[in-house]
Amino acid sequence: MFSNFVYQNPVKILFGKGQIAQLSKQISPNSKILLTYGGGSIFQNGVYEQVKKALEGRNVIEFGGIEANPTYETLMKAVELGRKENIDFLLAVGGGSVLDGTKFIAAAIPFEGEDAWQIVTGKEKFKKAIPIGSVLTLPATGSEMNYFAVISKKSTHEKKGMGHPLVYPVFSILDPETTFSLPPRQIANGIADAFTHVMEQYMTYPVNAQIQDRFAESIIQTLIEVAPKTIENPSDYEARANFMWAATVALNGFISLGVPQDWATHQIGHELTAFHGVDHARSLAVVLPYLLKVKQETKRDKLIQYAKRVWNLSGTDDELVAEAIQKTGEFYESLGLSIKASEYGVNQETIEKIVKRFEERGVNFGENGDITPAVVAEILEMSIA
Repeated sequence: MFSNFVYQNPVKILFGKGQIAQLSKQISPNSKILLTYGGGSIFQNGVYEQVKKALEGRNVIEFGGIEANPTYETLMKAVELGRKENIDFLLAVGGGSVLDGTKFIAAAIPFEGEDAWQIVTGKEKFKKAIPIGSVLTLPATGSEMNYFAVISKKSTHEKKGMGHPLVYPVFSILDPETTFSLPPRQIANGIADAFTHVMEQYMTYPVNAQIQDRFAESIIQTLIEVAPKTIENPSDYEARANFMWAATVALNGFISLGVPQDWATHQIGHELTAFHGVDHARSLAVVLPYLLKVKQETKRDKLIQYAKRVWNLSGTDDELVAEAIQKTGEFYESLGLSIKASEYGVNQETIEKIVKRFEERGVNFGENGDITPAVVAEILEMSIA
């Protein structure tokens, strides 16, 4: 059944060439801004200069070094700086990890509890957050238009998601030209990440949500079509623009309205990143094809629909299911991503640790709540075989 839903997305999007110049109009001239970024790529691609020029004369303090999987330990240094300097606006310049980390910073600065990690675990609720804006430089996570974030804790090898409407960005600037200088690996990861985001919301069971299904399928088809173009020719503006917008709408909440969702691939992938440091997107690529194999009966109707509509396949239902799963793995591989967890050092010992964690948490995953720790073991064992 197509379920009831309420949808409100307050994020203002400024999309296209030269939009960073509009930055000064989006932030109050009296704001004290904390500019957050990652490893420094914004200095090499000209984005930093554009941002600084747009904010000329403003009160700006900088915090760099946010990791690809943002850690609590690093982010708390930014929280301390933000509190010390009485920051009242945060500007994230970078990819999804910088945005995710900045969302945590926004919630943690005014947080009055003793342990801000509890914001991430959900054990403590936050009631205030510093406003956020963003300049996106790496399409992938959709964090620029949603209120979710994923944060890691090095000391305990944990990686957890958090979310609250208070950390929706006020605005996000998306200029495809800022992505032209990104390494092919990062673009491939971004495409795989966006693809998997759609699959988590789409590949469940039919509820006759025709708009959501068609919208999801169009995003997947767009990613499949533009992937080789944008990897082979990074300065192809049209291809890069379509990729950038596809990654945003893949996780801005729209295609999930009224439909069941899975997200087991992400839950399992987070553990692979926590234990082995596997790139987020690559952790997804080594889980989803095998999850689809294991759960092909409960996902059968959607797999058949996906095979026909996305891949234009024909044949018996059994052939369509098998070929749809095969095409999914082949798509990841076409991007240069392995679909074998064993290539990242994952072994039976890792699987046992992950299964133990899920058993201790006592939570099953999937749209039917039927991906138990034992099923997780089955999926990962196929991926290291």
